[in-house]
Amino acid sequence: MKEEQTFTIKQTAEQTGITEDTIRYYEKIALLPRAERKDNGHRIYRQEDIDTIRLIACLKKTGMPLEEMRPFLVVSADTDPAEYPELVELLRSHRKNIVSQIASLQQVVDFIDMKLEEGRYRRDCSDEGLEGSLEKRMGEPKPKPVSPIEMSYFPMSSKAGK
Repeated sequence: MKEEQTFTIKQTAEQTGITEDTIRYYEKIALLPRAERKDNGHRIYRQEDIDTIRLIACLKKTGMPLEEMRPFLVVSADTDPAEYPELVELLRSHRKNIVSQIASLQQVVDFIDMKLEEGRYRRDCSDEGLEGSLEKRMGEPKPKPVSPIEMSYFPMSSKAGK
């Protein structure tokens, strides 16, 4: 029978993109199980540990607090989600929050695009600078229009009253 491959903490950090200190912290707060140790005291990790660390990193990118991750970490990757309806509901709720955050951030991006576009055509810049920026602009996608409701979140520009 083939022996299971193990990894050092350094190899685990490289594979997951998570620092060694963070991996140790996850163990300390019991988000990860305590790593097994070699005779010399060095930690060893298995592929299952690496997969769990990747899951933590993924959930963390969504803004999920570490404490809220715990229920998801006890369920194995090959488990049918229907067996855990409460976890499915938590994920749906978390997804809804993320979609809302994306929509809010898109409003900010649209506003920034509008302000950049507005500044690009001001006549207080040299004609030379305008031509160069217009040429650069040709290959970029046109920003979405910002609705009056969205604009109400931001102060009017000084030229609006002119």
